[in-house]
Amino acid sequence: MPKASHSYDGAHGWNTEWPRVREIGENDFLMTMHGSLWRFPKTFSSTNSAGISPRSNYLKVIGDFARWGNHVIFGCDDTAKAEFLNKREAKGEIAAAQSQSNLWFVEPDQIDTFGPEIGRGMVWETENVAANTPSDSFLFNGYDQRCLHITHSNNSDVDIVLEIDIAGNGQWKILREISLKPSSYVSFVKSDPGTWIRLRTKQDVKDITAAFSYRNDDKRSTAADPIFDGIARPGQELTGGIVRALDENARTMAFAATDASGASIGYYELNEKLELEPIIKETEPAWTQEHAAIPKNDFLVIDEASVLFLDQDGKRWRLPKGEIGKHPLGNYRVAREIVTERDIFNANGTIYELPARNAGGFIKVRPIATHNRLIHDLCGYRGLLIMSGVSKDAPTSNKHIIRSTDGKTAIWAGNIDDLWKLGKARGIGGPWNDSKVKSNTKSDPYLMTGYDKKLLTLTSSAPTTITAEIDITGNGDWAPYMSFKVTNQTTHSFPDSFSAYWIRFHSDKDCTASAILTYE
Repeated sequence: MPKASHSYDGAHGWNTEWPRVREIGENDFLMTMHGSLWRFPKTFSSTNSAGISPRSNYLKVIGDFARWGNHVIFGCDDTAKAEFLNKREAKGEIAAAQSQSNLWFVEPDQIDTFGPEIGRGMVWETENVAANTPSDSFLFNGYDQRCLHITHSNNSDVDIVLEIDIAGNGQWKILREISLKPSSYVSFVKSDPGTWIRLRTKQDVKDITAAFSYRNDDKRSTAADPIFDGIARPGQELTGGIVRALDENARTMAFAATDASGASIGYYELNEKLELEPIIKETEPAWTQEHAAIPKNDFLVIDEASVLFLDQDGKRWRLPKGEIGKHPLGNYRVAREIVTERDIFNANGTIYELPARNAGGFIKVRPIATHNRLIHDLCGYRGLLIMSGVSKDAPTSNKHIIRSTDGKTAIWAGNIDDLWKLGKARGIGGPWNDSKVKSNTKSDPYLMTGYDKKLLTLTSSAPTTITAEIDITGNGDWAPYMSFKVTNQTTHSFPDSFSAYWIRFHSDKDCTASAILTYE
């Protein structure tokens, strides 16, 4: 089955999400697994396995669920007091919160409206495979765009047979036979039928990897849902501040508020009635500002090419640019654990899902939405997502804006899965922008997964051949994609079905070059 989320590692993470299937309506069964909500057939069996299909991706951590009245109730693991193996320098010091779980009330029709569906997985991973030995079966149904990346170490092309089980009854037929070089990409069309797919090779093969990458068309617009009206845009006057859920059974949320200049407005607490009240405490807000401080964003560099993240392991990662420019409050919260072992990464106008360090870490990051808003801080509280960075003229009609009782400041409150509604993930950037490039030197990796329309523009100061390589798994499994002869400028539109995790480039000559990707 394809995985949507890499946020959990069953070998190390204690909070692994186990698949669950429950009936939520008459003959309507729902399955949760690996960050996806699935439609599950009532008649499923080993001889009748058709009908499993993805409904949406989600960010919550779901332990169990059931139908109750007009809602599906999800039991969620929202906050852990300790971060276990998920500490990051980019988070800074975060004072411990109170561990908590909460209920999430969802109308059945909402299940199909969360994140756009993606799914990834492998049937072989750097394995030696004997000729005519079928792989495990892999789900083939339910996605608009499907592709398969294959790499191997044989010295010659390998003949591979793609077989499909159309009806889910164990009857296999050949979809197509292909001859593949050591690194190849197979695109499927929407009309290719099948419930399951499996592979077999006609020769013995060394070190073969077969990685599927699926996604559904992202039908979101670039406009944010009105529930986000009031989160400040560039140029708007705002208040911000540090937010954190208090521990030791306080059951309130601390808010050390600041004005647009960064000066303290005061200390506030949000209670169970969602009242944001000024509180007089001698040790506050200084204690919160010290023990939950937003770290200096030295690890996040916005240069001419893109957003460069420097992780604590010394690795470099590049992301698309947004449109927020410099934040008026200076440093803003880049990384924060919002629900247990699932971090949110907020960089230059785009919010990402960031898996725990023990579940792959930054190499497994994926975009959620592009907002281009001036979010200052964010945290989890009583199953809610709380964000600071609210404009002073936020509409009074938006119930997601909670104003302080003294009228001096405000916060936004909602659900972590509301983030999908902030706007379609998009951006522009790349590893090079009029950059001095040394021959045969790999560029930094640039994120590709989770984006829809993808256009590459290459330029060079001298005739050169620039080769694009892709990470096909998100594990650092790099393979050649295509080489481009560049004399001045060339463009390349990636096929709709094409997807990879990261992309990087190298040139066969010293030159000044640009490699810019536009994601729409």
